[in-house]
Amino acid sequence: MNTQKGFTLIELMIVVAIIGILAAIAIPQYQTYIAKSQVSRVVGEAGNLKTAVEDCYNSGRTASIINTGDPANSTECSLGVTASNLQGAAVTNTPDTGMPTVSMDAATNEASIVAEFGQSASGAIAGETVTWARSGEGTWTCSTTVEAKYESNGCPATP
Repeated sequence: MNTQKGFTLIELMIVVAIIGILAAIAIPQYQTYIAKSQVSRVVGEAGNLKTAVEDCYNSGRTASIINTGDPANSTECSLGVTASNLQGAAVTNTPDTGMPTVSMDAATNEASIVAEFGQSASGAIAGETVTWARSGEGTWTCSTTVEAKYESNGCPATP
């Protein structure tokens, strides 16, 4: 009498089909998770500049300089930005700087920090932006142009 020492072809095909179905469900969910984590990261990175901008306003300096300010110029303020591999230009022929754009208005005390998702970000969010806006009263609000399913807590997607 011969005993069976392995799996039949049908059993192996069923296992492969089950793995394929699970992968078809899991991969899109994982890609969404990656995009959401990248949005959260950039919201945090750009949000860290709020303190530097507030310090500039409190010091009477209203000209934002990303990395190096001129101490002799009483209006320049060095924000000390570190480059990020998720921020930059989404267009391939434009260099990725990894730096957000900071603008400050001395007349209204308003400011904005705009970070664009660059070429290293997930394809679903590349080219989208995260914006921190400061009102004249000093309150900050966050908004983003990513789809609602990728938005971060505290930074809603704008339609």
